[in-house]
Amino acid sequence: MQERSFISSFKYFLQGAFILFLSLLLFFLAGSAYEKSTSRNHVNAFTKQRFEEYYAQPENTIDLLFLGSSHSYCTFDPEIFDQALGTNSWQLGTPSQHADTSYYVLLNALQTQAPDTVVMELYWDVLDDDFEMNQAVSFFEVCNDPNLVEAYYKEVFPAGEKAKYALPAIRHQQSYFSYRSSRLERAVETNYGLTQPPAAVANGVEYYQAKGYVYCDIVIPEEEFDATNQYKNLDGKDWKMSTVQKDYLDRIVALCQERNIRLLFVTAPIAPVSMDYIQNYDLIHDALASYAESAGVDYVDLNLVNEQTPFLTYENFRDDAHLNHSGVIKTDQWYLDYLRAKDLI
Repeated sequence: MQERSFISSFKYFLQGAFILFLSLLLFFLAGSAYEKSTSRNHVNAFTKQRFEEYYAQPENTIDLLFLGSSHSYCTFDPEIFDQALGTNSWQLGTPSQHADTSYYVLLNALQTQAPDTVVMELYWDVLDDDFEMNQAVSFFEVCNDPNLVEAYYKEVFPAGEKAKYALPAIRHQQSYFSYRSSRLERAVETNYGLTQPPAAVANGVEYYQAKGYVYCDIVIPEEEFDATNQYKNLDGKDWKMSTVQKDYLDRIVALCQERNIRLLFVTAPIAPVSMDYIQNYDLIHDALASYAESAGVDYVDLNLVNEQTPFLTYENFRDDAHLNHSGVIKTDQWYLDYLRAKDLI
């Protein structure tokens, strides 16, 4: 009886060990699949090309640097500024770049370059998060300094997020499902004709152009902005800057002062129809303007500029939040005129 009990227990042990092994194998395979999807994402490809080209620049040849989220690399075209100012500028915005990442991007950039001016785009939606892993990983995958990545990981990542980062199946999960979802949607549209993308989207193009800038001539019809607008439930009364992100803004300000770099803050424009949806936007603006004033940094909110003296319409936007190239030309010219008038560049 005792022998049978031992055999039975051993049998259950083997079954448990096999299930554990199989679970770990599936977890590993899932992580591998998620990681591959990240490399196929065209936005990640743009980020990779942006940084590879930046690292290839001769040392101390860049005068003007742009930081921030996708609103930065979809708004500020370095070639427009270079043509007007005779500078050599670069766009180092990354998807959803938070202030913590901006700080480490700037540290990385200053290892080989000494720009006179840094223009940092302030987008409120990335300034109210204490932490967001995907935007950090986006930088990690292109950064050429492993010591800087390690420092970011140790200092910025909360303990629970460090554990998640160590597991590729969790680290790349969101990128994977985003990638698979977009592929599935395109396949359904192509094979079954259930839905059709707007004609302007189908006929438009988006590609990495040069110096970190992403060119796009897509114009989504005005009704598309309204149907899926991401700003419908945004109320400025509910917005508050994260103390973590404020700390990294403080560090950016201090780093620029230490290196004798002129720092400028700017909020990129979103579509006018999106501004119409936001309640109490003035509270968001006032909070950002107040911070900039306390830090002694010039700040322009292009949303308020466009409300006061309209120069952008929905035709200048690729979606409800990002400019297309026609809007970039208008916006960059306005900002250049502003910088010259205030003798900031």
